[in-house]
Amino acid sequence: MDGSTHMPLSPQDQDRLTQIFFPRSEIKKEEVMSAGCRFVYYTTADTATKILRSRQIWLRNTAVMNDYSEVQYGFQCLNDAYKAEPGENFNTALNACFQGLADEVRDLFNGWLPIIFDDTYLTCVSQHLPEENEHGRLSMWRAYGCGTGIALVINGAVMFGNTQVLEVFSSPVLYERPETVAEQLNQVAKNITNDLGFLRDLGREHLKSAVFNMFLFGILCTKHPGFHEEREWRVIASPQIFPTPHCTFAIEVIQGTPQRVLKLDLKNHTEQGLVGLAIPDLIDRIIIGPCQFPAIIRQAFLDLLQETGVPDAGRKIVVSDIPLRQA
Repeated sequence: MDGSTHMPLSPQDQDRLTQIFFPRSEIKKEEVMSAGCRFVYYTTADTATKILRSRQIWLRNTAVMNDYSEVQYGFQCLNDAYKAEPGENFNTALNACFQGLADEVRDLFNGWLPIIFDDTYLTCVSQHLPEENEHGRLSMWRAYGCGTGIALVINGAVMFGNTQVLEVFSSPVLYERPETVAEQLNQVAKNITNDLGFLRDLGREHLKSAVFNMFLFGILCTKHPGFHEEREWRVIASPQIFPTPHCTFAIEVIQGTPQRVLKLDLKNHTEQGLVGLAIPDLIDRIIIGPCQFPAIIRQAFLDLLQETGVPDAGRKIVVSDIPLRQA
């Protein structure tokens, strides 16, 4: 499955498919857009410096990230729902579109599961709210700042742009319990039944891809409700499933562990309709977290932004006024 076996969908058909198979994600997208369409990447000053200098963002294997257990959580929620009545309803709806499609999709997805677990790469951002503009989010400083925290606030329109160019995808994290995942699978079954004619006209291969993607993003982007404060979105690449020429592999040492990372160049692809990824367009502001030398760090990031061509760089850097004691 490489995305090249059938003609691309029109934007209208893709939007309609999203409404059928990803209704909760569409709600999250509308929430982000109504709040100013911005995301934030909380990290250390060291990592933020590397991003601006290299003009790249790194995606890390799910096996070495803090959130690996949540990938297992998402799989378990989906698997439990699929093996119960909601799964039966879902498969009945699929087979009403094309006979035998339910088994075909199940076998396809099960065949890719080892790759999904072992060769999928993520980076995580959080929805940024207007009230966090001047100080950031305390819980995120505590979790990711390590005493020299930086929040890179990005213009989020690129997250909803032409992802087919990159074959790198953005998706909101849904904070669900197993029973609500089951309810959602039932709802998708009803959506399929209600749009039977459209899905048949679309063709077997497009429908199979849509269901595969629903399963894929379902297990990668479902977390326990206890993490809901993070308001997380994930940027996802799975190069064996969706080959991309815009990411390169490299071995890097992160917190003492040598590992394979996937590097995505932060640049526009204007001729292919993808803009907003280059740093001057991408960076909305930088928030310097509670730290010992905020003025020194501010000057350093001012120089970095100017080097990367960010206009009016001085007005895009603020120092958080949260009185968090440093260790």
